[in-house]
Amino acid sequence: MNEDQEVEGLGPRLREHRSASRLTLEAAAGRVGLSPAYLSRLETGLRQPSLPVLLGLARAYGTTVSDLLGEQPGEPEPVIRGGAIEPDRAGGWGYRRAGAPGRALQALHVQVPPSLQDAVVRVHPGEELLYVTRGRLRLTLGEQTHLLDPGDSAHFDSLTPHCIAADSPDGVELLFLHTLLQSPGSNLCLGNPH
Repeated sequence: MNEDQEVEGLGPRLREHRSASRLTLEAAAGRVGLSPAYLSRLETGLRQPSLPVLLGLARAYGTTVSDLLGEQPGEPEPVIRGGAIEPDRAGGWGYRRAGAPGRALQALHVQVPPSLQDAVVRVHPGEELLYVTRGRLRLTLGEQTHLLDPGDSAHFDSLTPHCIAADSPDGVELLFLHTLLQSPGSNLCLGNPH
C-alpha cells in the first residue's frame, strides 16, 4: 500500500468520527486547537493534517491514528517493511506506519522539515519514546529544551508538557512510539507559551 492509499478517504473518516463523537465542528476544532474552518478543510479533503493534528484528532475522537488513516483491523502483520516517506505530506510533515495497527503501542516513522515547527505544547495521558534517526531534534519537556542527535532517544510521560521541532537545516527523522491512552483528558493541548 503506498502513502496515497493510506490517506485515501481521510476527510470523510474524520467527519464520521467527529459525528460519532457527537461533537460539532466548533467543539472538535476547539479540543484540538484548530479553527473550525481548518477542520472543515480537513474533512472535505482540501488539506491534509500534520502528525500532531492527526494525533490530536485521534485523541479527541477516542480512536487511533491507524483508524483515522483507514487501516483495516484484523490480526496485525508482525513485520512492517520500510519505505520512503513522501515529503510535503500532511502539512509538510511526512510519516508512515512503523508498527501494527490496533495495538496499545503505536509506532510511526516521522519526518519533520526544518521550515515547519510544531507550535503546540501537548499534554495527554500515556508515554512517548522518540528515537532520532537523522538530523537534530529539539524536544521541549516542561521548562527544559533538549537537542537530540542521531542515535539519541527520549522516553517520557506524556503528561509532561512537550513540543518537538527540527533543529537541523535538512529537518529531522525519528521513530515515534506512543501509547494512546483513552481518557477524558487525553485531548488536552496548551497553546505555545512563547
